[in-house]
Amino acid sequence: MRWALVKVSLAVTAMVVVAFAVPLGLVIREMARDRAFSNAEREAAAVAPALSITTDREQLERVVASAGSDAGMAVHIPASGTETAAGTGAGSDAGTGSASEAGGAADIGRQRATDEDIAAVREMGRASTTEVGGGSTLLQPVALSSGEIAVVEVYVPESEVTNGVGTAWAVLAAVGVALIVGSVAVADRLGVRMVQPARRLVEGAHELGEGKLGARVPVEGPDELRRAAVAFNSMADQVVQLLANERELAADLSHRLRTPLTVLRLNAASLGDGLAAEQTRSAVEQLEREVDTIIRTARDAKPQTAAAGPGAGCDAAEVVRERMGFWSALAEDEGRKWRVAGADRPVRIPVARTDLAASLDALLGNVFRHTDEGTAFAVDLHNGEDAVIVLVSDAGPGIPDPGAAMARGRGSGTDGSTGLGLDIVRRLAESTGGDVRIGSSVLGGTEVRIWIQLDGRTAPVRQRGHRGAVRRRRHPRTGSTFNRPRSLP
Repeated sequence: MRWALVKVSLAVTAMVVVAFAVPLGLVIREMARDRAFSNAEREAAAVAPALSITTDREQLERVVASAGSDAGMAVHIPASGTETAAGTGAGSDAGTGSASEAGGAADIGRQRATDEDIAAVREMGRASTTEVGGGSTLLQPVALSSGEIAVVEVYVPESEVTNGVGTAWAVLAAVGVALIVGSVAVADRLGVRMVQPARRLVEGAHELGEGKLGARVPVEGPDELRRAAVAFNSMADQVVQLLANERELAADLSHRLRTPLTVLRLNAASLGDGLAAEQTRSAVEQLEREVDTIIRTARDAKPQTAAAGPGAGCDAAEVVRERMGFWSALAEDEGRKWRVAGADRPVRIPVARTDLAASLDALLGNVFRHTDEGTAFAVDLHNGEDAVIVLVSDAGPGIPDPGAAMARGRGSGTDGSTGLGLDIVRRLAESTGGDVRIGSSVLGGTEVRIWIQLDGRTAPVRQRGHRGAVRRRRHPRTGSTFNRPRSLP
């Protein structure tokens, strides 16, 4: 498109320059010719008053010398109208001091026109021009006092006719070239203004097709491209919204299926021995594996979406209280002590409610699945200036290799673990710029720390420690640190 605009501008400007420059150049040449012959007419007119009064050669020679160049003017007087047949000739071919007789007429100056041309002008009684060697001559008839016609001849050289024409044509050519170059430059800049928004639109479409849902196109350029950019951005927002809805459905599916399955598995474990009990437990395990496969496939098939925008999110304290209310009933059945800390006041986080609930259910489900009955657990919620920390700890045997557990959470699980729980938690934290760490808790078991960044910046790198490298921050009132939970009841 850019080069097409340049070519069109070049062609149009060149045609316009040719259409105006060629006639203007011809007009300039004609003006120069008219100027030269106008000067010749003024010189001839300066001699006419003297001829109408006298035909004396000496006086006429002085008039001719004062009127113009004596080499470029000649006066042709009929022989019958001369007062003297001899005198001083000015600029004649024989030199000064000689006179010539031509066609029965006395001449003053050098004759360049033919006798026929002079006779024709004398007969017609009007001025005429004729071509001679090296230029042209103006033949101007003048009436004498005797009633006869004299002819004043003024020589106009070719150099005077074309004086300034070459310079004017050069200026016209330079102006034409400048106009063409300027129009091409302007067309190129206009083409860039049109092409760049179109390229950005193409790049945005490619990025969106590659799964970069944050790709947007700046609204700039011509009106048509601006409308296309607005439509593209609206479409991208709609795609993000649709994918966000699917993500919420996937999280809801995880919440709705995995949590009841965990309860069902624990209840099946208490059925005792027997063929029916063993078949029930096998069926529950197979169902759980199938559900894990479906959830993993659904999560892997969808692209990552952007984090929640400004003003979006939920009250983390309310979600913690709600989920702990659900898990507390199962904890009482198994004789587990539990505790919730820091959920007594609202704590806003930029995370969807369903995502946080699914993450808590995943971690608490792991506690019930991988620890023995009667093992205590706790959930601590800490609200900092730039981040919110959620700690899920237990008094179980702990995780021997936290790094391997986190790696399993990023891929397919091994050793009977799907890794879906840690994957859900990791995606939740990373969507805000935070992270997840696994360490040892004060209860003696595992502590999973979820660092939720409030301002969306990348979480700062902190030194790892034996307890998951929790950044300690002194509480303003109690002086307790974030990673030191209260004692269990």
